[in-house]
Amino acid sequence: MRQEPPMTVLAVIPARGGSKGVPAKNLAAVGGVPLVARAVRACLDAPLVTHVAVSTDDPGIAAVARGAGAEVVLRPAAIAGDTATSESAVLHAMDAHEAVHGAPVDVVLLVQCTSPFISREDIEGVARAVALDGADSAVTVAPFHGFVWREADEAAAPAGNSAEQVGGGSVLVDTTTATGSGYGVNHDSSFRPRRQDRPQDFLETGAAYAMSAAGFREAGHRFFGRTALVHTDPARVLEVDDPHDLARARALAPLLDTAAVPRREDIDAVVLDFDGTQTDDRVLIDADGREIVSVHRGDGLGVAHLRKAGLELLILSTEQNPVVAARAHKLKVPVLHGIDRKDLALEQWCEERGLAPERVLYVGNDVNDLPCFHLVGWPVAVASAHDSVRAAARAVTATPGGEGAIREIAAWLLGPTLNTPEPAPMSPKK
Repeated sequence: MRQEPPMTVLAVIPARGGSKGVPAKNLAAVGGVPLVARAVRACLDAPLVTHVAVSTDDPGIAAVARGAGAEVVLRPAAIAGDTATSESAVLHAMDAHEAVHGAPVDVVLLVQCTSPFISREDIEGVARAVALDGADSAVTVAPFHGFVWREADEAAAPAGNSAEQVGGGSVLVDTTTATGSGYGVNHDSSFRPRRQDRPQDFLETGAAYAMSAAGFREAGHRFFGRTALVHTDPARVLEVDDPHDLARARALAPLLDTAAVPRREDIDAVVLDFDGTQTDDRVLIDADGREIVSVHRGDGLGVAHLRKAGLELLILSTEQNPVVAARAHKLKVPVLHGIDRKDLALEQWCEERGLAPERVLYVGNDVNDLPCFHLVGWPVAVASAHDSVRAAARAVTATPGGEGAIREIAAWLLGPTLNTPEPAPMSPKK
């Protein structure tokens, strides 16, 4: 019996560098992870997706996409401007992928990284609809119960009921009660039925689409033939178009993201802020002006185990203070302190040691740590961190700074190795 070749399902994530509403939008971090990396991870987690490609014109986005595990398709300037369509980027990425791999794409997905809470279920749902269930195209939708209105001048508002073309179909537009300022679009504004008595409407989420590759090439757009509606959780529907959307996404991330902590195989280095992370952020000053801080012995134990496990370690602080150097010496950890731009110092430190930033864990507590958060793959906030830092973190400890937060992180990485006491040496026989 002849075995069919495996189906190629290519997920394409368009991610231009230019963004006017939110500068560098596709690199903005939500839950400590850049938007483009969040989309890549969701695609890689979907079992039916065989390849993930990011189409971009920006070197920074390309680097983050590669680090997250995607192929990168460099987009020419002709289809990288404000007027370029997503379809043009997908067609170009399909051509580039087929040229490299020498095999045709069977199903192509368009995945928008501006939807920060897209899930593997969304990706798998649209892919399955086309690859296995016989649909020609598919789109993620969420239940919608709103009454839609439009504003119009009295002269511009059409009189009576008319069929208005919307997305290739038509809806009945009621204008009989228009006052010159607004009229109902998806309802008769003179009659307000209960929600359960109305037809179920669905809102296109803008997150994920799937198309038969051959049909997409022929049609030139994403909806053709039989279009399957893949239902998603309306609580997760959010598109980042302006700074307010980004702020909402960051506030929602701790509630909507699946809690995740790093493992040892994810990390090559641990970089620690000092004040507020290894301390409780309080300082005692004696009569001679000397500063005294309080640290936690458990953190020292955690650092010792991290060092023994072969991880690169660094203490990075803006404060030029003897107490920072003394603590670093005690822990046998290199220190860089008195640093104005911690992110630049961290980037240089990674380059000198050949470390990939996406495999670095950085622990911080305040806003001056945010540039480092945007640089590394695992930004971690202590429980007592500023709200904006917690929102930008990929993981948050249950323990406040100065009370054993570093030991908690060491337990994430080392697990039983750290939590199991070492056996006491046996006494010699007499």
